[in-house]
Amino acid sequence: MPDSPGWLLFLHQLPPKPDYLRVKVRRRLRGLGAALIKSTVYVLPNNDESLEDFEWLREEIEAEGGSALIAEAAFVAGISDEEIQSMLDAERPTAEGDDQPSAEAAEQVEPGRVWVTREGVFVDRIASAWLIRRFIDPESRFKFVSGRGYRPRAGELRFDMVGGEYTHVGEDCTFQTLLERFGLRDRALAAIGEVVHDIDCKDEKYGRPETAGIFGVLRGIAEGNAGDEARLERGFPVFDDLYAFYRGRRSVT
Repeated sequence: MPDSPGWLLFLHQLPPKPDYLRVKVRRRLRGLGAALIKSTVYVLPNNDESLEDFEWLREEIEAEGGSALIAEAAFVAGISDEEIQSMLDAERPTAEGDDQPSAEAAEQVEPGRVWVTREGVFVDRIASAWLIRRFIDPESRFKFVSGRGYRPRAGELRFDMVGGEYTHVGEDCTFQTLLERFGLRDRALAAIGEVVHDIDCKDEKYGRPETAGIFGVLRGIAEGNAGDEARLERGFPVFDDLYAFYRGRRSVT
């Protein structure tokens, strides 16, 4: 018998409210590729990545007043390892339905591009500019223009503005669009994207408990700084710290 059981089980119980939490948890588990083997009992292979995924989800559920358990398991009867693996294979996203592009499909840009967005930058534009500077184009330069009638010059890339190369797509805010287009598959960045989405789109789709506090900080930056460069200068450290928080969340009590 192996040193440790081959499977991780995730057992959870959700509070009756808010209603969106059940949808959110189901969507998250589906995104992880977990297979449902019993009501509210999901399974993944027993490895470090699966454990981290389940631990993050457990923290989110408990923050909403629910409960969750993670257990190592080896099945003796009733279901075989081969059957579980077939279930997991069926849950694996296909190339057509995968929400995360492969590394080969990720876009790239030459360093030092001019990135254009609307004047009066706020939540999504501050966050997207931070993402561009930190993870997409470290030599990026930013230009702020009127949201109406601007005609881009050769080589400029527009973001979070009508007609822009990178803006809202479907339910995704611009920050999430950038993650998708540039193949940035980082759980901490995805978590920031959920915060930015809920503030910018005002739909409470993800309902992270820290969202209201981040909104307050960004509102203070906007109200205290009229200039766009100043807002980015003040806003970038906020997202640096938020990224560090999500990266180290497993150790946060």
